[in-house]
Amino acid sequence: MLIVPQILFIVLAFFSIWLFSKNIKRIRRNILLGHDEDHSDHPSQRWKNVFLLAFGQKKMFRNPLVAVMHFFIYAGFIIVNIEVLEIILDGGLGSHRLFSKALGGFYTFLIDGFEILAVLVLAACVIFLIRRNVLKIKRFISRDLDGWPRSDANYILITEIILMTLFLTMNTSDRALQLRGYEHYTNVGSFLFSGSLAPYFHNLSSSTLMDMERTCWWLHITGIFAFLNYLPYSKHLHILFAFPNAYYTRLLPKGEMKNMPAVQNEVLYAMQPELAPTDVAAPAGFGAKDVFDLSWRNLLDAYSCTECRRCTAACPANITAKLLSPRKIMMDTRDRAEEVGKNIDKNGEFKDDGKNLLTYISVEELRACTTCNACVEECPVSISPLEIIL
Repeated sequence: MLIVPQILFIVLAFFSIWLFSKNIKRIRRNILLGHDEDHSDHPSQRWKNVFLLAFGQKKMFRNPLVAVMHFFIYAGFIIVNIEVLEIILDGGLGSHRLFSKALGGFYTFLIDGFEILAVLVLAACVIFLIRRNVLKIKRFISRDLDGWPRSDANYILITEIILMTLFLTMNTSDRALQLRGYEHYTNVGSFLFSGSLAPYFHNLSSSTLMDMERTCWWLHITGIFAFLNYLPYSKHLHILFAFPNAYYTRLLPKGEMKNMPAVQNEVLYAMQPELAPTDVAAPAGFGAKDVFDLSWRNLLDAYSCTECRRCTAACPANITAKLLSPRKIMMDTRDRAEEVGKNIDKNGEFKDDGKNLLTYISVEELRACTTCNACVEECPVSISPLEIIL
């Protein structure tokens, strides 16, 4: 009978990884709908951006309190999920706390660290839920978040709370069984939080505790696999894409238009045709009508957007009640890329659907932009709404 849970776990793991890989491949295809652009210059500066902006979250610390809470969630996601490796091996091998013997006392130290982070993640998620839904901070209640975007943020926070609660409950029931010397629940030391809570479970029977521990174990790992496959449909894809986006970000000068001389000449020749040379080739097209006219890095920007609205909060056009919202520009670009991708999936190639980026983004929004670069400066992951607008 022991082999049945192992088989179920292996099937679940392989299916989850396969589905995630399929969705990431789809998103990669959508990003590469944009034209090619070389961003291999200055590798040292690019790696510096990765470590400072993506790993270090440098720009987040302009608001220290929020940055610290966000860092708890970020660190919790990165570090606490290291224990997923043990869970995966336990699930596939039919073992229990596989690393405890090899690591000895350091194993208890690790679990203590995970539990501290789990509690901090819990607290931060609760505070962020209150900020979004009770305090209703301005940048979280604007109309461009109506519907799915607002629900998406809440779903992620609630999921994190559930996962951390399951982790702590699993450890507490596990520790209670260790204290009883029950079956394979060998004593690996008292965990910081769950070890303190374990005595409160003394009235529960051993079979109830084992059912509780196993249920939490299965729900925890299933929840992680579900979370993994939710990411490609969520703004929280930035958890993964922030790193390549920071590397491939456009370096200085940020507001420079590379084709400005060509644009100026076309305007000049339209107004004074006699100045136009007769021996030059027709100019290359400029501007963007649809996602195909943007670069792949512009589309990577769109998929990396955290929807935090720091760009829009800093935008002077938006502050003075203009229609422009840089966040909406990024969301609209991503939505159009998704729509084009679905069109290709359905037809085998793109079939004209009578739409383009201007179906999503109005001329009024574009003309409100002052090209001040404030949105680019404020973005925590170096996204450039300005480049798409230009």
